[in-house]
Amino acid sequence: MVATPIGNLEDITYRAVRILGEVDVIACEDTRHTSLLLSHYGIRKRLIACHSHNEEESAKGIISLLDQGMDVAYCSDAGTPGISDPGARLAELVRSGSGHRVVPVPGPSAFAALVSAAGNIGKAFTFEGFLSPKKGRRTKRLAELFSRGEAFIIYESPFRIVKTLDDIREAGDARLVVGRELTKAFEEIITGSTDEVLAALQDRERIKGEFAVIVIPEVLDDTAEEDQDA
Repeated sequence: MVATPIGNLEDITYRAVRILGEVDVIACEDTRHTSLLLSHYGIRKRLIACHSHNEEESAKGIISLLDQGMDVAYCSDAGTPGISDPGARLAELVRSGSGHRVVPVPGPSAFAALVSAAGNIGKAFTFEGFLSPKKGRRTKRLAELFSRGEAFIIYESPFRIVKTLDDIREAGDARLVVGRELTKAFEEIITGSTDEVLAALQDRERIKGEFAVIVIPEVLDDTAEEDQDA
């Protein structure tokens, strides 16, 4: 399970490049996307598709290749497989159904990158990933996340980010750390209240890029201030 860059192609480990160059086959979420990465590093390999719509069926073919003694790497389009990306089902089926080893090759992850630049967000946080596109389910889940009283992290597309921020504002008072296009040429990190972040985005003619959002409920900021006073 090979983690790959979320934007900047330099964000890949020496080990990941070596593994991709050594395996017999590379399974990937999108063969066209992974081909660009491999081309950048001068790697030519047989590619097979394994994405969210065919993961279980593709896993059978991958297990067959493993049974033949081949080594297979898996890459999602960006970041670490199985984190809001395909790969978890594949890993489960390979390990439980065939007894083959599943080896993590760690590397980039959008939420980890944002946390590293966010400052103090509390001792614990929940990684939620993408919320439901259905407003009812989304607002219900946001209420549950706020009720935990700890920071949580979501991913969102440029097409739904404003609606999701509106729902966050309705769910409770919070401070946000919003990462847009992390590691890419137009990387941006916006911080502030939900209203402040909304204002910054709504002023734009067009919103582009993928988003990672850390939501820090106001109660956490209040608690941090009390701890400092003590």
